Amino acid sequence: MKYILIIAVVLVIGIVIYSSCATKNNGFKTVGVDEFSKLIADRESIQLVDMRTLSEYNEGHIAGAKLIDVNDSLFIDKVTAQLDKQKTVAVYCRSGRRSAKAANAMVKAGFQVINLDGGIIAWQDAGKDVE
Repeated sequence: MKYILIIAVVLVIGIVIYSSCATKNNGFKTVGVDEFSKLIADRESIQLVDMRTLSEYNEGHIAGAKLIDVNDSLFIDKVTAQLDKQKTVAVYCRSGRRSAKAANAMVKAGFQVINLDGGIIAWQDAGKDVE
């Protein structure tokens, strides 16, 4: 029984380590509000994209953000048509989950992507403005 417990613990630790490595090697960077704010200040080299729905976007978004809904069936086509692969794309959504999904797809399509950790919720909690 003691050995089974030890094996189970080792397996769980292995799974946690693997998951952690997989997250770090996803091809995009996730940053906090302060770093995201500094990055998007450079509008010459950064493209800012809100990955939420139109109704969410209309409730308030980061100034200058372009809207491309990650749940749109033509999402990657719209991304490819509207964004420059030579420039970094900064993405966000409500909480960070949809934008991480979008970032994965965009990296596979050849984009360099930065994701806002915690999404617009974290942005507003930090006292940052939305329009």
